[in-house]
This record gives sequence, structure tokens and C-alpha cells, in this order.
Amino acid sequence: MANWDERYKRGEHTNDAPHSLVVQIASGLPPGRALDIASGPGRHAIWLAQRGWQVTAVDKSAVAIDMLRHRAVEKGVSIDSRIADLENHEFGMASESYDLIVVCNYLQRDLFPVIKKGVRVGGVVIAIIAINGDDLNIRPMNPDYLLNAGELRTEFREWELLWDFEGKPGTAQRATAEIAARRPAAGAPRPK
Repeated sequence: MANWDERYKRGEHTNDAPHSLVVQIASGLPPGRALDIASGPGRHAIWLAQRGWQVTAVDKSAVAIDMLRHRAVEKGVSIDSRIADLENHEFGMASESYDLIVVCNYLQRDLFPVIKKGVRVGGVVIAIIAINGDDLNIRPMNPDYLLNAGELRTEFREWELLWDFEGKPGTAQRATAEIAARRPAAGAPRPK
């Protein structure tokens, strides 16, 4: 964790704008309860709160959560911000608690079933996660934190896909898998 704390202290990822997919999808949804997983200093949490969402933001980094809290006060929004080690399952997520869950640049495979249960029927999950690829000109990443091609799509294969993309979006250096998926009602026909 010290690595991320140090990166935030140096100012890395502290002024990032919300990801365009979060903006695009969430703008078309009525505000409700949202969860920002591995929120960092809160680029998505604050953007959502400014648009009327009741947001919970969770991150292991106390530095990031402290930054988020200060930024929320500056912006005049209220965010339930929590320091929790997701890998050790320190954050409990009740079933059907959220209308929107955002996961950006964070991969923890054993969270997928929890995330899927945590979204209400009709709710949406937006996930943007780096994938294995031929990114030879950029800093290598631990393969444990990279999805395999098609993995995210497969994880949500029974959900309604609002957005599904794999590759290098825009000017990005690293390939990502991006998905926005709506939770179907129990017994709903499986999407084709």
C-alpha cells in the first residue's frame, strides 16, 4: 500500500477526470445509490455525488480517502468514504444494495460475484480494467492485475451489455476491457 500512498502524495492520479464511460453511462441513469470500488482520491465518486447520487467510496489507501474527503468538502458534496482492504474483504457489500457500481483500474477476481450480487435488479456495473496485450513500450504490470481477453465479457455474459469494448481506447497506452452491464431480473431470458 505504501506504493500507492506515495504516488498519491506525489500528486499522481489526483486530478484525473472521470472516465468517459462512467460519464456516458451514468449520465443516462436516474441517480440512486452508487459504489466506487478502489476509488482512489474520488474522481468518479465526486462526479457522481455532484449529480445527485448517494455515493460510497472504498479504497485501501488512507492517503487517497483523506484526499477524497477534502475534495468532497471543497465541492460541497457528501460521500460515505471508507478505508478498507478489499483483498482481505474488509468491506461488506449487502445483496442488491446499489444502483450503480464502478470499478476502474482495479482487478480482484473474487470480487466479481460480490459485485454482481451487490447491484439491484436493473442496476448497472461499469468496469474498466487493463488486459494482457502487446504493450511493450509501457511499464510492465503484474499479470495478476491484468484481465485476459474476453474475461470481463464472460463474467457478465448473462447480463444486458450496454457497452462492451476491448482494446486501446483513444490515446491510451494500455489496452483495457470496458463493460457496462445491467443486472437482469431473475429468470429473465439470457441475452444473445
